[in-house]
Amino acid sequence: MLYDLVIIGASAAGISAGIYVARRNLNFLIISKDIGGEVARSGEVWNYPGYPKTDGIALSEKFKEHILNNNVTPETVVAVKSVKKDNGKFIIAATKNGSEIIYEAKSIIVATGVEPRHLGIPGEEEFRGKGVTYCTTCDGPLFRKKVVATVGGGNSALESALMLSEIADKVYLVNRNEAMAGETVLIDKVLATKNIELITNAETSEIVGEQVVQKLKYKDRKTGAEKELDVQGIFVHIGNIPNSGMIDIVEKNNFGEIIVDRLGKTNVDGIFAAGDVTDIPYKQIAIATGMGVVAALSVVGYLNKLK
Repeated sequence: MLYDLVIIGASAAGISAGIYVARRNLNFLIISKDIGGEVARSGEVWNYPGYPKTDGIALSEKFKEHILNNNVTPETVVAVKSVKKDNGKFIIAATKNGSEIIYEAKSIIVATGVEPRHLGIPGEEEFRGKGVTYCTTCDGPLFRKKVVATVGGGNSALESALMLSEIADKVYLVNRNEAMAGETVLIDKVLATKNIELITNAETSEIVGEQVVQKLKYKDRKTGAEKELDVQGIFVHIGNIPNSGMIDIVEKNNFGEIIVDRLGKTNVDGIFAAGDVTDIPYKQIAIATGMGVVAALSVVGYLNKLK
């Protein structure tokens, strides 16, 4: 089947795009590994309009509910391998539940978001799932009454530390820089939370343990001293990498982000992109939803011109 549109990704940008094109009665499909993506793995969310206080899982459920109410069911457990253009249409090669599958479309919206950046230090891969995690929302409750560390200096690290402070006995917030890079309101909350200890100028160097995580080693960037923390859990929040590797026919910047204009257009006619996978300067859920809407309306205009 040749679809009018295939949306790749089912988080904030992809779901928003899907809601808008559903109302235009396009023949379209949403494909994704899951529904929610990094939004579902976010901590507390205080700045999404209409929700004074929520969390990533709850917000993702609302996204899912909204798209289902438009009689659209995203195809999940789909991993896209490549996107090619052939005779005026796009060929999307993917796997679904491990089996090869091909989708064909007149247009595409890439809304694949990002994935967590890894530390790249000894012990990280060995202890992944054994104390090392990249999702505080998912795994934080497993560390009740324990001593843990969050590594990072941005909003996601600050949110992680605050969430863990209500679960664990002790939380170390380990930042390689002198200053935190997140929002002032979050920094103030961290500094005011008694069971969070902020450690700055700390370059993480190794994760140590036997069956599970036992220590986080780091180097003091000011003194050069090697130090370690006794912890049972390590939550890594040091930024993200755009999920753009499966498409090489669009222009990207040095970070691998897909370059788009203000209408969500890429350099390839018929391919649009929205959300955190793009080169937008701010990675926010509200911005991703707005970009999804813009990309959807741009697709409608593009398809009308094709007719």
